[in-house]
Amino acid sequence: MMLLQRRGGLLCCGCGGGGGVAVGGRAAAATAAFGRDGDTDDAKSTAAARQLSWAQVEAMTGGFTSAVVGEGGFSTVYLARLGGSLAAVKVHRSGERLHRAFRQELDALLRVRHPHIVRLLAFCDQRGSTGGVLVLELAPNGNLHDQLHGGDGGGKPPMPWARRVSVALQVARALEYLHDRCVVHGDVKASNVLLDAGMAARLCDFGSARAGLSSARPPRAVPVLLGSPGYVDPHYLRCGVVTSKSDVYSFGVLLLELLTGVQAFCDGRLLTAAVAPKIADPCKLVDQRLGCRYDTDEAAAMAALAAACVGDNPTLRPSMADVVRTLEAGRRPGSSTYTSSTL
Repeated sequence: MMLLQRRGGLLCCGCGGGGGVAVGGRAAAATAAFGRDGDTDDAKSTAAARQLSWAQVEAMTGGFTSAVVGEGGFSTVYLARLGGSLAAVKVHRSGERLHRAFRQELDALLRVRHPHIVRLLAFCDQRGSTGGVLVLELAPNGNLHDQLHGGDGGGKPPMPWARRVSVALQVARALEYLHDRCVVHGDVKASNVLLDAGMAARLCDFGSARAGLSSARPPRAVPVLLGSPGYVDPHYLRCGVVTSKSDVYSFGVLLLELLTGVQAFCDGRLLTAAVAPKIADPCKLVDQRLGCRYDTDEAAAMAALAAACVGDNPTLRPSMADVVRTLEAGRRPGSSTYTSSTL
């Protein structure tokens, strides 16, 4: 799985090119070259994705000379303008195998529309010498990984507790929506959560998405690792079976990351292993940078829920609908229906 390189402060999330692009830091100069993003009306989010010709894609990117905001092994992402608004043009490399991967992501994005899932604005699907193209919305506040862990440096203050709780609930609602439509995301992680102008979460990168709530690689198939280090469901690693509970596991790790401010996998150690001895006392888990600026009841509910999500037995993990209900009720003391004993 290829993470896009950072260029000029612009960020792109995900595998082989990412599901969306976030503008931040020194990227302001590149963005300014296109003018201000003048239309962010949420009412327009209901519009269906447009199908573009290759000539239209070339025109949008100035013959692929516009600012490159990300590049991976399978795609290049350009900054462009679509219908008066800035957008990310993700151009996949050509080739039959890569086209199948592009179609997989495109099909998933065409099936979903949710306020906390990155929007597909347009696409171009042409076989032959050219690869497929996805035109995606921009997210001006970067991705959750960099917001939590200070990817841009500069000693910026930690993400406030209330924002962490909001992001957790928003991502949970996006995953509940996907699972209701029999779509498994397959790569839930902090860098695949973009933050829009209002700091609301947008789940992105559907390159690993699977239709159907359970799938297994065929016998003797070449193993393909879905997910990212620290977030991968151990049950999947053992059995090669991807289910909605694989997303639940990854979301549980994300909860722990929001709670602790520690990366899911760092210096060869898993976050789940690091927090196991402390899970019974959530106050010892909370990001020390927050000091006393957090709600102890919410922290306890989040820790207990995370423990349930990352339980070893997938059948005992909550559904994402359960997760949403628990997060919504977590502000009330003792409201969590899960205990920390499952970690």
